[in-house]
Amino acid sequence: MTDNSPSSGPRTSLTLLGTGAMGTALGRAWLAAGHPLTVWNRTPERTAALTAEGAVAADSAAAAVAANRLVVACLLDDASVGAALDGADLAGRDLVNHTTGTPADARARAAWAAERGARLLDGGIMAVPPMIGTPGAFVFYSGDQELFEEHRDTLAVPAGTEYVGADPGLAALHDVALLTGMYGMFAGITTAFALLRDTDVAPGEFAPLLVSWLSAMAGQAHGMAGRLASGDYTSDVVSNLAMQVAGTGTLLRTAEEQGVSPELITPFFDLMHRRLSDGHGTEDTTGLVDLLSTRRPAGVR
Repeated sequence: MTDNSPSSGPRTSLTLLGTGAMGTALGRAWLAAGHPLTVWNRTPERTAALTAEGAVAADSAAAAVAANRLVVACLLDDASVGAALDGADLAGRDLVNHTTGTPADARARAAWAAERGARLLDGGIMAVPPMIGTPGAFVFYSGDQELFEEHRDTLAVPAGTEYVGADPGLAALHDVALLTGMYGMFAGITTAFALLRDTDVAPGEFAPLLVSWLSAMAGQAHGMAGRLASGDYTSDVVSNLAMQVAGTGTLLRTAEEQGVSPELITPFFDLMHRRLSDGHGTEDTTGLVDLLSTRRPAGVR
């Protein structure tokens, strides 16, 4: 991951399509670093925050694209990217797409751009708008590596950069995989707080305990990665599947006693029971990855 501090020397001028909350945050970072910025938004009034800080607003997306070689899109969805760029002359342009989409969207958009004479880099932003410009923000990039290397310093201004491969879909895939892990964690956090609802345990007192415990358990991802790589799901297992499944009953009975629905965690427990019933009690939960991988034939690792 690279540093997001601007380098010395002349600043690259660029175009930004989309000035919603994230687009405005990106634009402010580039303006603060001295990058000349042309902006466009479907609702023109929403460019006011950036024009007040020195950006130039274009009357149309086509005009905005024509203003600079480097064009960054931060729009609602993939369809809005196509609509905004419809009719624009993309020949010779470098497109950086920060619009959230699927890996298939990114691959199709890269091919679409190439047909129009443009290079495309897809970006998955791992930050919320207030994080832009801080060390905690970073963006996954995939696609045209020459484009990435050429514009690396400019792209690193609002957020750190992480190039993950030539396949245009890899940035979106990394983005979605991390977000999926996050929401799985949120499901557990939500259920944990629900268990303590209407008790004498103050949420503010419990939160540090929960954060500490989850931080310690997050390291288990390294062990799972190692077992997936080796194909040996029984190596270095601390708590095997048979033991873990036996303990799920206590969790479910406690939820019932507390009047809490276990609906956020029972799907995971169901997978654990399935894997155990298939005779994998000496593994940990690594084998559940195979149960979720619908493209992988049963029994194949």
